[in-house]
Amino acid sequence: MPDINGIDFLTSLPEPPMVIFTTAYSEHAVQSFELDAIDYLLKPFSLARFLKACNKSYALQQFKQEKVTPPAAANFIFVKSGYEQFRVELDEVLYLESAGNYVNFVFSDRKLLSRLSMQEAVALLPATQFTRVHRSYIVANNKVQRIDRNYLYVNQFPISIGAAYADAVEKVAGGKLS
Repeated sequence: MPDINGIDFLTSLPEPPMVIFTTAYSEHAVQSFELDAIDYLLKPFSLARFLKACNKSYALQQFKQEKVTPPAAANFIFVKSGYEQFRVELDEVLYLESAGNYVNFVFSDRKLLSRLSMQEAVALLPATQFTRVHRSYIVANNKVQRIDRNYLYVNQFPISIGAAYADAVEKVAGGKLS
């Protein structure tokens, strides 16, 4: 903005709206959160990071309107597939599977292919509900039916446990693996 910066503009408003700052400058991040910014995205940022900020904003808006569930309890995310955004109910997801430069969200009755990396998918999902168990798989913790030494099973589908993710799988099992 040529004459005023975003922080000065926000402080000039009598009733400021919800704001997500997008900037190439990190030095104003602390001040933006003191002004109750929803998020602070440092350029360049990924689509997954942008969607996470939007999902946070949407959940907060729902909370303000309904005063029923806290923003962190939103049980859905929006995921881009092709040219469309799809609402994904997190409690319906069984697991995510890497497919090259894409990620398949696997449900009991369908799959949704999205151009996300596994790292971007992990950033979108709540860590309390999903665990990365292999370089190619993220599972919904509450959908895991059985775990043995090398595999865990979701709807009888065996998912290999990566050696680097054994500690994460241990947490899914509640520390009962040996």
